[in-house]
Amino acid sequence: MSYIPIIGLAVAIFVLIFLVLRTRVHVLLAMLIAAAIAGLSGGLTAVETVGVITKGFGSTLGSIGIVIGLGVMMGRVLEVSGAAEQIAYSFIRWLGKKREEWALAITGYIVSIPIFVDSAFVILYPLAKALAKNGKRNLLTLGVALAGGLVVTHHTVPPTPGPLGVAGIFGVDIGAMILAGMVLAIPCVFGIVLYAKWLAVKYPEFIPEEIGSEDLKEIHARYMEDKANKPLPSLLLSILPIVVPILLIFINAINGLILKTESYQGMENNWYFQTFEFLGAPIIALSISVLIAVYTLMPKASKEEVIDRMEEGLQTAGIILLVTGAGGALGAVLRDSGTGNILAEHVASLPITPVLIPFIIATLVRVIQGSGTVAMITAASISAPIISQIPDINLLVAAQAATMGALFFGYFNDSLYWVVNRMMGIKDVKQQMMVWSIPTTIAWAIGLLGVLVLDVVL
Repeated sequence: MSYIPIIGLAVAIFVLIFLVLRTRVHVLLAMLIAAAIAGLSGGLTAVETVGVITKGFGSTLGSIGIVIGLGVMMGRVLEVSGAAEQIAYSFIRWLGKKREEWALAITGYIVSIPIFVDSAFVILYPLAKALAKNGKRNLLTLGVALAGGLVVTHHTVPPTPGPLGVAGIFGVDIGAMILAGMVLAIPCVFGIVLYAKWLAVKYPEFIPEEIGSEDLKEIHARYMEDKANKPLPSLLLSILPIVVPILLIFINAINGLILKTESYQGMENNWYFQTFEFLGAPIIALSISVLIAVYTLMPKASKEEVIDRMEEGLQTAGIILLVTGAGGALGAVLRDSGTGNILAEHVASLPITPVLIPFIIATLVRVIQGSGTVAMITAASISAPIISQIPDINLLVAAQAATMGALFFGYFNDSLYWVVNRMMGIKDVKQQMMVWSIPTTIAWAIGLLGVLVLDVVL
């Protein structure tokens, strides 16, 4: 057995990490260079390598690119319309006083599915601050509970771009990815909230210093100015664009299971199953969601304003689309060169379950370069061609393992680390890590247990 492809892959991964960590080369270009090295060392000719990279890039974005675009458009409308605040206010009213941290965590859990986590925290943090002041609650508890709810579903539940990209690379059904992500996220959020409550004991006299990034203040000031004099939408209208696509995708997934039973075999062309197969396709479901968001949450906005808002969302998603496509290119090279098959034979003999391979890779990449999205996409790109060759491996579990591994120890090179700590006015490095690095690691550890349980169940 030739070990040249494996050595070549090791070199490609080293080059990828070195370029991202030590040079000014963007992660997109670094992943393409790594894919080229893996292809050439794996036995592909130069022309074949370029062809496979192009094919892998296109096929990955072909399956999930439109869905990512629609998801961020819908999220941007929810962001600027005040829907996020309405969801938060409603949960606070329902849960009552002294349970504000749970209300904020649940809000984060829901809101971060369509809205980028950094933006969502900037928008909702003033509410946490007001609750801490008026309800005499510890601000650390409320802020960390909110951020914890936001970060977990941001990592695990489509149509957030990261987990959506992972689902595309592994070839996992998006409905199943949504359901698994929402279930696995619950104990992670629970663990963070309990830790957040302990922070009130650790820092009982915490008073935020009035510091922070001017950029963050400007973002929030601009947001508040945009929303000035606009009443908040109702809770039903606020949550409808999130619930409708998830419901349609779920119904389609359940119908798929029903059609596999003996009683319903051969009924694929029945009008009911055809209707929901169409409506439950992620592209159609999210298109409906965007239309609902535009016409219910921004009913009086002009055509130009609506288009501007949605295009703002697409600008933020552009680089994620490119990185996801590059991840698909790297995965395609490993498959077509045969390197994935060679590694699969070795991985199958390891004394650990193979679904932990993407978890371990995502954890390492997260520590090295900080971005959870890049970590999970990289882990999926490297591990999917390997794991897919191993019999009896559930790719849904492997995909969730990649997303959970990317939660590990958010610190200096993680943008959300700075957003949370600067908004809360925390200067001390040790306290910054207590406030954000430890909670993300708690979620990572609970997520690992959840993945192992899911592996046993499925």
